[in-house]
Formats: sequence, C-alpha cells, structure tokens
Amino acid sequence: MNKESMSRREALKLGALGTAGFAMLGASNAMAAAPTEKDVKFDEEYDVIVIGTGFAGLAAAAKAAERGYKVLILEKMGRIGGNSVINGGGMAVPNSSWQKKYGIEDSGEKFIKDCLKAGLGINHVELLETIVKRSQDALDFSIKCGAKWQDVKPAWFGGHSVPRSLVTDNMSGSGVIKPMHEFVEKLPGCKIMTRAKMDDFVMSSDGTSVVGVTARINYRFDNKLYSDDVENKTGEKKVYKAKKGVILASGGFSMDKEYRKIQDPRMTPDMDSTNHEGATAGALLKAFQIGALPVHISWIQEGPWASPDERGFGVAPLLTQQGLFKFGIAVDIRNGKRFMNEMADRKTRADAEYVILREAPKMYPVAIGTYNTFEEQIYPQIEKGLSGGVMKKFDTLDALAANYKIPADALKETIKKYNEAVKAGTEDEFKKQTLKGDSLKELKGGDPIDMKGPFYAIRLCPKPHHTMGGLQINTKAQVISGNTNKPIPGLYAAGEVTGGTHGASRLGTVAVTDCLTFGMIAGENI
Repeated sequence: MNKESMSRREALKLGALGTAGFAMLGASNAMAAAPTEKDVKFDEEYDVIVIGTGFAGLAAAAKAAERGYKVLILEKMGRIGGNSVINGGGMAVPNSSWQKKYGIEDSGEKFIKDCLKAGLGINHVELLETIVKRSQDALDFSIKCGAKWQDVKPAWFGGHSVPRSLVTDNMSGSGVIKPMHEFVEKLPGCKIMTRAKMDDFVMSSDGTSVVGVTARINYRFDNKLYSDDVENKTGEKKVYKAKKGVILASGGFSMDKEYRKIQDPRMTPDMDSTNHEGATAGALLKAFQIGALPVHISWIQEGPWASPDERGFGVAPLLTQQGLFKFGIAVDIRNGKRFMNEMADRKTRADAEYVILREAPKMYPVAIGTYNTFEEQIYPQIEKGLSGGVMKKFDTLDALAANYKIPADALKETIKKYNEAVKAGTEDEFKKQTLKGDSLKELKGGDPIDMKGPFYAIRLCPKPHHTMGGLQINTKAQVISGNTNKPIPGLYAAGEVTGGTHGASRLGTVAVTDCLTFGMIAGENI
C-alpha cells in the first residue's frame, strides 16, 4: 500500500475512533503526514487561505478581505458553491427583523430548545448561542453581498416551534452564492481558483502551527473513481504560504462512499445523496492527521423529504417541506394510514420512514396534498415537479390510490379524520404543530386536503444529506487540537466540516445560518 493510502487509512481510524484515537495512535503519528515549512518551497504567499467556496468559505474570504488581507480561495471543483449552491435557500433567523414585521414571537431560547430537541441534546450549546447572537448579522451581510430574500411571512419548517425561516427569491442557495461570489471577486486582494485541490497542510518547523497548504492546480475531479481523494493524481503541485492562517470550509462528506460507510454501514456505495459529487472527506481527514479533534463524526442526517424518483437534492424537498408536509399528510401505502408528524425534525421523520422501508423495501411512503396545501411562494415549483415526474397529479383519490396501490377506503378515512381534527382545532395523534393557532388562517376556512381535488403526491425516501460531525471549533472558529485541547495556531474552520453545533441531527434551514455565521467569525478573527 502506498504512503498516501496509508495516511488516509490512519485518518479514517482517527475519525472513526474519535478523541480516543489520538491517544491510541499518538500525536507524533498523527502529525507525520503533513510537511513542514522546512520541507517545501512556497510558490506564492498570502495572508489568508480559504478552502471551499460555499456559504462559509465565501463569507470567511469576504470578511478577511474587508480587513485588508490578501486572500486565496481554493475550490477543488470546476464550479463555485459546493453543496451551498444547490441548497434549498432557507435560512433560519431567530428573533429576526422579518419575524417582528409579521408579528411572530420568537426568542433565542426557543431556537436553542428546538435545536437541542432535534439534536438529541448533544449539541454544543455555546455554538448555538453564537448563532443566536450573530444570525441577524449574517442575514444582513448576505443582503449586503446582494442576496435577495422573499418579503413574505417566514416559512415554518419541520422541527421549528415557530415560523423563522427566510427563503431566497429563487428558492435556492444559489440566490446567496452567486451574489456573494461576485462580491468577493470585486474585493481587492481576493483570488479564487477553481479546479485547485488542497492536498495537505504545511506546518511550522516545530510542527505546532499551520502556515500554508499544498495543492494541485488544473485538478479534475473524477466521479468514476471509488475514492477520488486517494486515486486521482491529476494536476500540478503548488505550495502556498498563509501568513495569518488557513480557514477550512470544505464541507461535508455525504458523497464519500468509503468514509460514510465506515461511520454508518447502512450507507452502501450505490446509495444516492442530496450532495454534490465532490462532497468527500479528504480535507477533513488531513485536519485529523495534524491533531484536530473530531466530534460527532458518525451522526449523518438523512433528508426525509427526498424522493427516489429524482437524483440528488432535486425539487421534492421544496414541494414537500413548503407544501405537502405542512398541511398535507404522508401515508404508509400498505395500509393508507399516517405514520408520522410530517413537521417533526428530520431525524424523527427519516426514522419513521425507515421503519416502513426496512420492513418492506421499495414500498416508499407517499406525501399527499391538494393545491391549497402549498404555500404561494412554492407555486412556480409545482409545474417543475410535475414535468420532471417527481410529483404526480390525480383528479380523484381513487386514481391516486390505484396508482400507488393504496387501499382507497382506508386512505379516504385517514384524510377525513385528518381534516376533521384540523377544522376542530384539536391536537391530532402525531401532535403536528402547524395545525394550531394563526397557521390555520392560511387555509382560508377550507379543509387542509380539499376532497374536491385535484390531488398531488410524491414518493418519499430518506437520502444522506448533512454530516453532523467534523472538527471541533470554539466560538472564534478556531480548530481545537486533540493533543493539547487548545486551538491549533493558524487553523480555523466553518460550516459543515465542523461538528458540535447540530448534535445528532440538524434542524432544517439552520445550515445557512451556521455556515454564514461562523464563516464571518473565522474571517473576522484570523
């Protein structure tokens, strides 16, 4: 086995074993793979080097450049944005100016309570408190960069106790990434390089501080390889110095076939994901090799709003989260009955779907609603879902039931019971929060599922979505060492490459807030 494969194997062990892995393998072994400044000749010198061009990376670069620093941003893919550009465009902002405008009562305490409930209580609360303090700043900064948010009542996403999520005008993370990319490119001293893969950190002569990175330019990601990080040899080697430090914003690893399987053996190599194909663990593992402390690595969230009828993220998450799940229902096709609170947190819903799918593989549950179950801002996406085949439209419930082989009488009884509970204002058996109070007014006096039809339906299947675990950081976005329990000098991180914030399962739409907030903090503190 070659040296590069061995170093990845050592890092895989570190990530899988957690903090104990450092004690077992030893600090010197963990540091062995990274070159020191004595071993290299720097090709170029910058103040700050940022790895990744998603929400966190661009925010970090912008803040560092605004301080007058010379910044290099390395992006391994051929396009800007990573997972952020295909994100659904929702951003949770607790106690925001938008909520106040629409008369929604919220607080930081409510937000943290919601996150802890979804995260099974293992979230690092100091990071959540930081998000509460800076989330409005992050929203304002996105607007400064040119992002446009829908001027409507904040959306109510699953797991939140109140509506607090804003959505971009184009209902995509590209609504933030594209203007932020343009903003960063115009800043003096900023240089963005695509197809530039960070290979390793460069350490100080004594091995204690990060002083740069090695990288390959003209690199070409190859999705035909089992592990691009190990097998791909394309590109020309370069060494870049970072006088102030490196900010790692390389994202998660939901498309890393090997590493995700080590964390969760149920995630087979052929399993679809909502992530872009370059979402691998390479940069994360390099941080482990220099002693970075791993946290919550094995917690991988699966999106319960995804569909087996489209690849990747697709349009189903928009149509379910802001449509069929809010006032519609999801049913087990074997018996026509509901089986979950459609507005619960993601882990709760994904687990409920897996109860069905493990008993009866390919018997995908179905989300059902009528036109009035969709929020108005989602209307343009309805035709997109229908034309792509991920959502189907039926004139009658009998036709819908026949298509999915659902017992028709049982389905009608389920919908009747559901509608009656909503109209009576009583708590249904699954304690669905959106069917209370002011949210009922949005139905305009009608049934949540209008029995006149037409009816809309989407098949459901959880997909690996967000990797909860990553590098341990403090509230200044400094990466913590497993060898010293102190910050590694010169190394910062933000976004999905970090862990701790979300615990066992991220609350929907908090990712944008997390990435922008800690990206800004990294750029402000480096």
